[in-house]
Amino acid sequence: MIAGVLIVLHVLGLLSGVHAIMNTRTEQGAIAWAISLVFIPYLAVPAYWFLARSRFEGYVDARKLSEDVGEDLLAELRGRIAAYRLPRDEIDPAMLAAERLADQPIVRGNAVELLVDGEATFDSILAGIDAAREYVLFQFFIVRDDTIGRRVKDRLVAKAAAGVRVYFLYDEMGSHGLRACYLDELRAAGAEVSAFNTRKGPGNRFQVNFRNHRKVVVTDGRVAWVGGHNVGDAYLGRDPAFGHWRDTHVRIEGPAVLGVQLSFLADWHWATDRVVALSWMPQPAPAGDTEVLILSTGPADELESASLMFTHAINNARERIWIASPYFVPDRGLLHALQLAGLRGVDVRILIPDVPDHYLVYLAAFSYLEEAGRTGVRFFRYTDGFLHQKVMLMDDRVATIGTANLDNRSFRLNFEITAAITGDPGFIGEVEAMFNRDFAHARMVPPDELASKPWWFRFVVRVARLTSPIQ
Repeated sequence: MIAGVLIVLHVLGLLSGVHAIMNTRTEQGAIAWAISLVFIPYLAVPAYWFLARSRFEGYVDARKLSEDVGEDLLAELRGRIAAYRLPRDEIDPAMLAAERLADQPIVRGNAVELLVDGEATFDSILAGIDAAREYVLFQFFIVRDDTIGRRVKDRLVAKAAAGVRVYFLYDEMGSHGLRACYLDELRAAGAEVSAFNTRKGPGNRFQVNFRNHRKVVVTDGRVAWVGGHNVGDAYLGRDPAFGHWRDTHVRIEGPAVLGVQLSFLADWHWATDRVVALSWMPQPAPAGDTEVLILSTGPADELESASLMFTHAINNARERIWIASPYFVPDRGLLHALQLAGLRGVDVRILIPDVPDHYLVYLAAFSYLEEAGRTGVRFFRYTDGFLHQKVMLMDDRVATIGTANLDNRSFRLNFEITAAITGDPGFIGEVEAMFNRDFAHARMVPPDELASKPWWFRFVVRVARLTSPIQ
């Protein structure tokens, strides 16, 4: 009996090893998995099938929306938005590849508002929900049943009861603590509610590693909010373990909102197998002509779009590239791009937390800081609470605000969304001023920080780095 089980496990290990060689995205990952699966299948086989995949099966088909609606809708949307599309000769060279990655155009006619920290963000979102007349699309990675969570729920319940269509989408892993009564109250008022259903479909049944990390709100197809905040009191600085929660959102009004809406519609269709009827008529903002590109990325993409977005921006920076991220576990390509930027004299600054919320990620980052720091890249640890924003500033040309972190999870395992904003010197200046305030509350990391640690700490850091593909 035992001998038979062992034979089966070894056969499964061999077959899984072949699968890993054929499907793992990196050579290093394929080698590591293949060796482990062949020689220690008892541990490696379950780990591989639960954690190793970086392709999300089935979502590509769902993203087409439906045979009847999908292509017609996309063609119609492209036609309607053509009047706002930026001509190719007016697009910043750094944005050309980003536009192709997004499979969406950069559009003008938008107004953008920088929302710094939780109070400003949720005041703006709640006011937007109150002003909605047709529908509200509400999607967050984490939703908690606490003070701000109940405020949000009450506003959505009120709108649904008043006849406004409400669509509420959450990630079941991120919101695992959300009580059923919270969702039942939304449904009772007439809102449509769904988990993202990451494990939907036979190919994803045993996967526990994918997340829908997007945090967006859309009202009436005219206004959207995108950024780093989740829904919970901690994100308003009310958790004594973290104190001040430093995060950033952006409010967008104008034709670019339809790109956010399209991302939500694809996620909703995956989760529910339904296509909802929404307004797809682009509406320019009453004031403002900012250029915006919406980039939705995820494990269903043919390319590693999030990683390529960051790498492309770093490679195109001429004077500076400032990045704020709660996690710094870059892939090899992005690390090399940072090193090269430092070598060519670009002002490269990476702002990360001083207080960790995930210790493995925090420890792994030490080794990457050491490597990048050798070429002039400067790291700053934010000391006024916990830093959670995902913001990038390239020269005086482009600012990005979204949900993607500088780590393998955002690059390969999470569904993310980023707003890239250009052609607005005033907004770029606001982002620069925000960064400077953050740097004023940060300490610069000495280049020899890791080298000065005891040997056992350096060993733990190297072990933590080994886990970075699944962090």
